[in-house]
Amino acid sequence: MNVVQVALVAALVVGFGGGVAALVVPRAARPAVVGACVVAAGGLGSVAGVAAMSGVSWSVALPRLLPLTGVELAVDPLGGVFLAVAGAVAVAAGVYGIGYARGGLDGRAVQASFPIFVVSLLLVPAAGSIGTLLVCWELMALASLLLVLAEHGQRAEVASAGRWYAVMTHLGFVAILIGLLVLAGAAGDGSFAAVRESTRSPATAGLVFVLCLVGFGSKAGILPLHGWLPRAHPEAPSHVSALMSAAMVNLGVYGIVRVGFDLLGGGASWWWLTVLVLGAASGVYGILQAAVGSDLKRLLGYSTTENMGLVMVGVGASGMFAAGGDEVLAALALTAALLHVMAHAAFKTLLFLAAGSVLHATGTRDLDALGGLRPVMPLTTAAFGLGALAASALPPGTAFVSEWVLLQALVHGSGSGSGVASSLVLPVAVGAVALTAGLAVATFVKAFGVGFLARPRSAASAAAHESPPTMLVGMGLAGLACIVLAVVPTLVLPAVAGVAGGVAGSAPAVTGTVTIELAGVSGAMSPLLLVAALAAATALVAALVSGRAAREARLWDCGGGPVTARMEYTATSFAEPLQRVFDNVLEPDQDVDVTHHDESRYLVRAVAYRRTLRDRVEHRLYEPVLSAAAGWGRVGRRLATGSVHLYLGYGFATLCGLLVLLAVTR
Repeated sequence: MNVVQVALVAALVVGFGGGVAALVVPRAARPAVVGACVVAAGGLGSVAGVAAMSGVSWSVALPRLLPLTGVELAVDPLGGVFLAVAGAVAVAAGVYGIGYARGGLDGRAVQASFPIFVVSLLLVPAAGSIGTLLVCWELMALASLLLVLAEHGQRAEVASAGRWYAVMTHLGFVAILIGLLVLAGAAGDGSFAAVRESTRSPATAGLVFVLCLVGFGSKAGILPLHGWLPRAHPEAPSHVSALMSAAMVNLGVYGIVRVGFDLLGGGASWWWLTVLVLGAASGVYGILQAAVGSDLKRLLGYSTTENMGLVMVGVGASGMFAAGGDEVLAALALTAALLHVMAHAAFKTLLFLAAGSVLHATGTRDLDALGGLRPVMPLTTAAFGLGALAASALPPGTAFVSEWVLLQALVHGSGSGSGVASSLVLPVAVGAVALTAGLAVATFVKAFGVGFLARPRSAASAAAHESPPTMLVGMGLAGLACIVLAVVPTLVLPAVAGVAGGVAGSAPAVTGTVTIELAGVSGAMSPLLLVAALAAATALVAALVSGRAAREARLWDCGGGPVTARMEYTATSFAEPLQRVFDNVLEPDQDVDVTHHDESRYLVRAVAYRRTLRDRVEHRLYEPVLSAAAGWGRVGRRLATGSVHLYLGYGFATLCGLLVLLAVTR
C-alpha cells in the first residue's frame, strides 16, 4: 500500500459515505455533514494527486465490480495533476457550501449529488481503462446535471440551462464513446496499457482524435461547443459553479492530453494545429463576450471559455512542437498549459464563490443593479478584488506566471523554423494571448469597479450584508491558493514541469527555486522579487505623500449637483466604447425610444435605451440546427395521427422496404 492508494480509496469511501449520509441526516444538520465529507474527500484526493505528481503510482483491476468492463484504476503523474486540482477546489467548495446551502439547496437530492459529483471528479483522472473512464464520465455528467437543476423551481432559466447542458454533454459523450470504442477495438482490450501497445492506421488515429476532441472539447467549453457553459454555470448554485468551472472543465483538457499524447502517442501536426486554432479563437471570443456582459456569473462563465482557450493554445503548441521533434519546447508549452489549469482553478473558484456571496446578500447578479458593496461586504469585496487581479494576467497576478511561460514557448517556437504552419500560426497565437490579456484587464476592472465600488444602484445592494463565516472561510482558502501560485509558483512549477516533461518525452523545461528559469531556451523571471519590488515602490510612494495634508474636494459633476448613483458608470455604459470597437464581431441589437412632450417635439420627456447581445456563434450555428429539428418535429407530428391502422401501415411499408433493400444489395 502506498500513499496514493490509501488517500484515494479513503476519499472515495468518504465521498460515497457523504452521499448516503445526505439521505438519512436531518435537514438542519445535512449541509454541515455533507460539507465535512466533501472537504475530507477533496483533501484526501489532493493528497493522492500530489503524491502521484511526485512519482508515486498505483493501479488496481476489479473485473467483477461492473459487468462487461469491470473497473480499472491507474493513477500516474498526469492524472495526479488533475486529481490534485479537483480535490483542492472541492475543499474550498465544501466549506463554502455549509453556509450557502440553505433555502431549498439543503434537500436530499441536491445534497446527495454534491459529494457524488466530487467523487466523479476524482475518479475520471484515476480511470485506467476506457470502460472505467466512460462510466465515471457519465457519472460526472449526471451528478452535475442534478446540481444544475437544483433551483429549477425558483427560476425558469434553470430548466432551459439544464436542457442545454443535458443535450450538449450527452452529444459530447456520444462522440467520446464512438472514438474510444474505435480505439479499444483496434487494441482488443480496453485497458490503457493495451491501447498504448496497439497499432492503428493514421486514418483511424485521426478519426479517434477528432471525435475525442469534439467530445472532450465540449466539456472544456471551447468554441464552438461552448453553448452550455454560459448558461449552466450561472444557474447552478455558486459552490457548484466553482466546481464545474474550476475542476470539471479541466477534465476536458485532461481527456485531450490523455488520448492525444498518451494513448495515441502524439500524432500529426494538423491535430495540434486544430487544437491551437480552436484555443486561440475560444480565448479571444470568450473574453470579448465577458467584457461586454453585465450578468456577473455569466461573465465568469465566458471567462472560463477564455481561460480554457489559453490552456488549449498551450496544449496545441506542445503537440505541434512534439510533432516537429522539438521536445524541449513541447515540454515548456505543456508546462504552461498545466500551470494555467492550476491558476485558473484557484482564481475562478475564488471569483465564483465571491459572486455567490454577492448573490446570497443581494439576490441579484446584475452588475447594473449593484455597486456600493465595499462598506457593507468588505471581506467579499477583498476576495473578489484579489480574484480579479489574479485573473487579469497582470503582475503579481496568478495568471501572469502561466501566461508568461506560455508566451515564452510561443515566441521561441515562432523562431525555431519548425514549419510553415508554425511560422504563420504561432505569431497569431502570440497576438491572441496578448489580446485576451488586455481584454481581461478591462473585464475585471469593470466587474470590480462597477459591482463593488461607488454608490449602490438598488435597494438590495444598499441593504447587503456580509456572508456567514463558512462562506468567508471557503473564499479565504481559494484566495490563499491564488496568492501562493502568484508569489511563489516555484513551489509547484518543478513538479508540473516534471509531469509535462514526462508526457512530452523531455527533461523538465522549467527549473529554479526563487527565479523561474527556462531550460533549453532563454528566459527567466522571479515573481517573488517582482512582488518585493512592487511593495518597495508602493512603500516609497506612500512615504513621499504621507507628509502632505489631506484636502477634501467635491467631485466634478458638470455643475449638476452632488453625484448620485444614476450618474455613475454602469456595466453597460462602461463596456460601450469597447463594444463599438468590436461591433462587427458582436453585432448587438440596439434600440433607442425617445418620448417627446405633447407641446413640442423639441422637448424630450424620456429616453429608453435597450441593447441585446446575442452569442453570434450560437446564432449562426445552433439556431439553424434547432430550427431544422423543430421543423422535423412538426412534420413528424402530422404523421402521428393516433390511428392504429396507419401505424401498422408504416410498419408494413418499412418491412417491405427493408426486404427490397436486402434483395437488391445481396
